[in-house]
Amino acid sequence: MAPRLSSVLLLTPWYRRRDAALLLMRIVVGALLVWGVVDNVVSAERMREFENFLAGFGFPAPALMAPLSVWAQLAVGVGFVLGLLARWAGVICAVNFVVAIVMVDVHGGIRGAFPSACLVVIGLYLATNGAGRFSLDHWLEARIR
Repeated sequence: MAPRLSSVLLLTPWYRRRDAALLLMRIVVGALLVWGVVDNVVSAERMREFENFLAGFGFPAPALMAPLSVWAQLAVGVGFVLGLLARWAGVICAVNFVVAIVMVDVHGGIRGAFPSACLVVIGLYLATNGAGRFSLDHWLEARIR
């Protein structure tokens, strides 16, 4: 039996794969977020470099803001990978990268802001839609009900 034209045009069968695609997005984005800050977590020298970076862009209290941003990004990355508190992780991700756009990326133009803008959108997507079926959030929701 031939598929219907609307099914082919709209890729309707792919809808059944949405949770797998969401899992893949969460793992890739989360792992990259963790990878991006793990050096700051394990090295005081790298954290000081990040503090100096923030100071150079006029951030207030860079000695406080650097670890706050690093630990927030680490928590967001772990939350995305596990699908644990993913809505909160999405909110934190969006806020963190809006700040990055306003304070840093604005100096590099639209191309420079693209990665941060993508992370804002991904954060908002997860904040509003959740982590999907393949997540600890889904497992917890099933246990709480």
